Amino acid sequence: MALKLYNTLTRKKEVFEPLDAANVRMYVCGPTVYDFAHIGNARPVIVFDVLFRLLRHLYGPEHVTYVRNITDVDDKINARAGEEYPDLPLNEAIRRVTEKTEAQFHADISKLGVLQPSREPRATEHIAEMKAMIEKLVEKGCAYVAEDHVLFHVASMPDYGKLSGRSLDEMIAGARVEVAPYKRDPMDFVLWKPSKPGEPSWPSPSGIAVQGRPGWHIECSAMADKWLWEAAKPTLSRTGLSRPHMFDIHGGGIDLVFPHHENEIAQSRCANATPIMAQIWMHNGFLQVEGEKMAKSLGNFVTVHELLEGWHGYEWPGEALRFNMLRAQYRQPLDWTLTSLDEAHKTLWEWYGDIEGKEAAAGVPGPILDALMDDLNTPKAISGLHQLHSAGHWGGLRAGLDFLGFSGDKSKIERVKHLTVHAEAGRAPADRAEVDALIGARNAARKARDFAEADRIRDELAGRGIILKDAKDPKTGELVTTWEVAR
Repeated sequence: MALKLYNTLTRKKEVFEPLDAANVRMYVCGPTVYDFAHIGNARPVIVFDVLFRLLRHLYGPEHVTYVRNITDVDDKINARAGEEYPDLPLNEAIRRVTEKTEAQFHADISKLGVLQPSREPRATEHIAEMKAMIEKLVEKGCAYVAEDHVLFHVASMPDYGKLSGRSLDEMIAGARVEVAPYKRDPMDFVLWKPSKPGEPSWPSPSGIAVQGRPGWHIECSAMADKWLWEAAKPTLSRTGLSRPHMFDIHGGGIDLVFPHHENEIAQSRCANATPIMAQIWMHNGFLQVEGEKMAKSLGNFVTVHELLEGWHGYEWPGEALRFNMLRAQYRQPLDWTLTSLDEAHKTLWEWYGDIEGKEAAAGVPGPILDALMDDLNTPKAISGLHQLHSAGHWGGLRAGLDFLGFSGDKSKIERVKHLTVHAEAGRAPADRAEVDALIGARNAARKARDFAEADRIRDELAGRGIILKDAKDPKTGELVTTWEVAR
């Protein structure tokens, strides 16, 4: 059975044929290290880990290169550094923020059962490569210098917008285009800009006297080219060498299609004179929390760290987070709910108990492999695991879980089970009037934008075993909160 993947560029499933089967290459946009990774950030980490495992199975671990970058130069990082370390020089504050946040990111995702990527380049370690690409674009007439900025001239890319499928007006609106008098065209975007006093800075590309720093989009183009072409040249076959500066798969969240990935394509293709940047573009869908878009203003912004350390009164094991994430096909929206997370944990708890002491069967069970070969159909793969469990095929169940990144070790998911049992043992019957009164107080706090108080009330109810569900009334648009007693 051939591997089929949905290509955002062509808007259809395609049979995956690597440029070089001896060196299959994938790039995925990684975190910008200024804050804890939220649960939406975790989705591509888990999704593309499954794909990495599948590619390693099909082509051999030594023949697959997976690059996931770290963005450590960005306006959000600068702002966070100023907030957290106002008494330090900005560069020192930035270094502390990025080092701390990157360590937090790695500590959290290590509990999600993900493999380490082959390479994890940091943007600040690739300034030379970015400048070289920028200078090449200027030389080719695809970029220009204006008031100490270097901008990509979108008109130089005839099919710009093909990935997102947007019209010019839609792209201008979607990108929230910055109006600047030095731009030749409103859609032109920054490749390099002058640094403000105290900000990170490097010698600018030729033709610019002042120190500066790269724009966001050029970072990924340069790092992908470095690690999936330049670094791969010695081991690429003759077939691969005939297709320079191209690789197999580029992945990320659906929110990156425009403008980030659209701009990556423009930069890379124009700099290297290639018909494509990557053969297949894959994007995971959005994630909601309890039926609503995740937002700090709604009080439902959830980080991976919070889930691991304590959310709604329980400390959730990373493997339960992973299972909950894979219950939806990666391209579809995912509604992250306390109920679904609880079900994920209970399922693993039962399965791990049944396979304890059992040996894994040889190879990957057919139903699991077939499901993943069809555009990473993880819900179908999980259905296959349920079938193996129902049939008492413990060796197959263990082998399938292992292939999907689950340890099968009950001790790794015990902690939340103990907390759940303890909470249920001491739980008194819910007093409906009291619960409704607390929900009313929480809603009033949210309207007053006192999110700390709203979260406190939610956590108090969770401690009593009361699960809240927030959703919008489809007719009025008003926020409606319902509740149930946790099982």
